[in-house]
Amino acid sequence: MTDRPMRWKTIRPTFVLPQLKKLTVRSRLALGVPALAVVAAAVAVVASVAVQGDPQLAANQADIANPDCTLQVPANPLSAKGLATPYLLSAASGHCHETNADQSAFVQATILDPSTGKLSVYDPLVIDKGSKPSITPTPPALPRGAVVGIWFGFNGTNLTLRGDTGSCVNGDQAGVFGQYAYCNAQPFFAAANNAIAAKKLVVPPLGTGKDGKPCMTTRDFGLVDQDQSDNVTTTYLQARDGRVAQDTPANETKLGFQKVRAKTRAKLSNGSDNVLLDAFMDPALGCTPFTAPDLASGKQVTSLALDEIQASVRQGAPVALVPTNDPMVLDGTRTSVTKTNLYRVGVDMPAINTRTDTPQGYCKQLFTTGLQRTKLDARFTKVAPSPDPGAASNLFTFLAQRLAGSFDNLGCGKLLHTRNPVHVVTNKAGVVVDAGL
Repeated sequence: MTDRPMRWKTIRPTFVLPQLKKLTVRSRLALGVPALAVVAAAVAVVASVAVQGDPQLAANQADIANPDCTLQVPANPLSAKGLATPYLLSAASGHCHETNADQSAFVQATILDPSTGKLSVYDPLVIDKGSKPSITPTPPALPRGAVVGIWFGFNGTNLTLRGDTGSCVNGDQAGVFGQYAYCNAQPFFAAANNAIAAKKLVVPPLGTGKDGKPCMTTRDFGLVDQDQSDNVTTTYLQARDGRVAQDTPANETKLGFQKVRAKTRAKLSNGSDNVLLDAFMDPALGCTPFTAPDLASGKQVTSLALDEIQASVRQGAPVALVPTNDPMVLDGTRTSVTKTNLYRVGVDMPAINTRTDTPQGYCKQLFTTGLQRTKLDARFTKVAPSPDPGAASNLFTFLAQRLAGSFDNLGCGKLLHTRNPVHVVTNKAGVVVDAGL
């Protein structure tokens, strides 16, 4: 686990403002609560040490967090050199800082060797524009003919890509997805599916959980919420001087992580559905995530692409596919089949079937199949740690408050003509400590 609380997509029942298609991570707990109030302590730590290291990181750290940031994609992002070139975070107005946990952006590449079917992962670095990495990334050794896909996660509201974006999809002409984008995903998944068909790439079975059910995927209604299959499993190291480095054992040693776990040496994390699955649900149910070697560290790691490959091959019916009422595929307040299909391409999902793929059908499965699985697993998740202790007391209450918020934010009450079936109980601090399903 990380040295400071991870930023999570925790959502409570609330209304959704049209201009906020994607709420900042912690502000989704309650609209109107400034995100800075939640991370004031972390920002203060960064500001106090950044002056000694990188002046660019010290400037205006106390400003109100800008929920909309821009990420500069380096030249030739699919090449080894491009993967090792840091992405640059900035804001059109105000300030965006990678070490502000409500503005952190993350990049993750998954690589396929089409001749062997072997997969690997590499996490390109994100730094502030005008800054330098704490430790310069080493270019990965890519196999000949490598097919590279890149995915993005963001802890703010809207992340806009700039630079060499010819292979990238950030949304549609009406607006960005929000926290999610991708580059070269369609060719990557096409090559992966060809390798699977040729039996070069063998996708591991899901296995059976402690509950006697198949282990979950990112397309299981027991896991998904209002906006499934978004964000990545990337983490970065934050050095004492406020600068950022790739999360590898060698870099941890260089930065003194293994000697001193000080508050000024932290890991930056993207609170994603993928991390929820790989780091919390799988351990709680005795399951094992799909992993591949990290080209930067040599460790076995997870990735968004690995999760989606396994979900595509192994998830049994009913299969949760991104619906048109997902907040990230709305154009303002309007649903868009085009934008939904663009999103689906990035996670290897089939195009919308307008007769069978309906928001009503998604809501029905989420609050029958999904609710039943959450109930079934309660005996395991109630004794499992919460991904965000500041939002929910354990894994069960965390999942319950996500369900409650998803019911309202997807408009399921109107679609299903029923009241919210999830009732959460909070303590004086606003932490969900119990739930009735």
